[in-house]
Amino acid sequence: MRLLIVEDEKRLALSLARGLTAEGYAVDVVHDGREGLHQASEGAYDLVILDIMLPGLNGYRVCAALRAAGHEVPILMLTAKDGEYDEAEGLDTGADDYLTKPFSYVVLVARIKALLRRRGQGAGASPVHVHGDLKVDTAARRVFLGEDEISLTAKEFSVLEQLVLRAGEVVSKSEILEHVWDFAYEGDPNIVEVYVSTLRRKLRPGLIRTVRGAGYRLETSP
Repeated sequence: MRLLIVEDEKRLALSLARGLTAEGYAVDVVHDGREGLHQASEGAYDLVILDIMLPGLNGYRVCAALRAAGHEVPILMLTAKDGEYDEAEGLDTGADDYLTKPFSYVVLVARIKALLRRRGQGAGASPVHVHGDLKVDTAARRVFLGEDEISLTAKEFSVLEQLVLRAGEVVSKSEILEHVWDFAYEGDPNIVEVYVSTLRRKLRPGLIRTVRGAGYRLETSP
C-alpha cells in the first residue's frame, strides 16, 4: 500500500516514514500544503496522512479540495490542536479520522490499518482472502499455504498483497512499483521480477503467472 505524508515538521515526517516503510508500506513525504494537494491529486495513494497546520495551504483546505475534486482516498488528519471544534471541522471537510499530537506510533499504525481495511475490504467484509490452498490475511499480514504458515518479508507481503487484492486480473509491473515502492525509487524496475521470483519459490511456481508484456496474475483456481 502506498501512503502520502503531508507534514511540515520534517523530523516527525521522516520518523513516521521510516517506521511505516519498515511496516511494509511505500511512503512519500512532502512538507507543504500545496505540494501535498498536488501529490495527492496526481498520485495513486491508498491513504493520506495530513497535518492541519501547513505552509502554503492548511490541511482543512487540502482535504476539502481533494473531496471537491472527487478523490475518495482515506485521509487521516494530524494536529497539535486539541478540541471538539477542530475535530468537527476536520471531519466536516471530509477527513476519515483524526489524531491529536502527541500520539502513540502504535495507535497511528492501528488507525492506518483500520482505514485501509475499511477502504479495501468494504464495511463488514473479511480481510482474509482464500484462493485454493492459499490464504492471505491482509489485516494480520499472515500467509498460509495449506496448513503451513509462510514467512514473508514486509516487501514480499506487499507485492503479494497487490496480486491478491486483484486475483485473477493482470497487475502490471508499474502498478506494483507504484504501490510498493515510493516515487523517489530510482533503482532497477526489474526489482519486481526479483520479488515475484522469491514469492514463487516460497509459495508455488504456478501460483503467479507472467503475462508477457502486461504483468502478473495470481491464479484463482485451486
